[in-house]
Amino acid sequence: MKIAIIGTGNLGKSIAKGLITNNAITTLYLTKRNLNDIQDLDGYKNVILTSDNIEAVKQSDILIFAVQPTHFEKILNDIKPHLTENHVLISTITGFLIPKIEAIVGTDQFVIRAMPNTAIAVGKSMTCLCSNEKGKKRIQIAEAIFNRLGHTLAIPESQMQAATVVCASGIAFWMRLIRATTQAAIQLGFDAKEAQELAMYTSEGAANLLITTGNHPEEEIDRVTTPKGCTIEGLNEMEHKGLSSSLIQGMVASFNKISNIKKEQI
Repeated sequence: MKIAIIGTGNLGKSIAKGLITNNAITTLYLTKRNLNDIQDLDGYKNVILTSDNIEAVKQSDILIFAVQPTHFEKILNDIKPHLTENHVLISTITGFLIPKIEAIVGTDQFVIRAMPNTAIAVGKSMTCLCSNEKGKKRIQIAEAIFNRLGHTLAIPESQMQAATVVCASGIAFWMRLIRATTQAAIQLGFDAKEAQELAMYTSEGAANLLITTGNHPEEEIDRVTTPKGCTIEGLNEMEHKGLSSSLIQGMVASFNKISNIKKEQI
């Protein structure tokens, strides 16, 4: 696939690393105003670094946009004359809705929005996808790209804000839970390195159990809880202290913040 990432910042660079590692490219153009920030990606086969967005567009079929929202409209206007009927536009930009993209490039373009998270750099992203009407004909291309970098789920655009909280912000929430588990393990006698190793691989194992079996979390919890046992004692203490409610309330607060930002932009 001939892919261009327009705006190779933190997310764009994560996507690039995932694509390179998984051999998912024929050519990969990476654009950024300051190329010094992505010099570590120079030298990979068929990877081209450039500050010229138009050149990247001309040489690519699939355009992945990972720029700041304030820059996106200008970039779309700049590249619009160079778009063809073959181009697939994939936006990773939070809050920039498909109708707004169509208002600039037209409704005859394949437009897809993708909401990945930074785990895409290690091929483990949860990426939500939605598209305009024409983009439905090319949604499989986006799925093919992002399934190589993790897992995808097609959703209505109306759910993309919620997906941002659950999947993108969700990385930070899970990191905090892993950090807390690490701190507990240290208090219980492990050194810091061992504690983090225990926390990381246990959380990975829990997720993989659900992915592999398709079971509900409570079903797996039941497998490790026994009457008057240490597991149920710990779980009940966590719930008394508000573990589940705190996590739910935090995610709702994050969603409300995104909604307020969106209202301010209107």
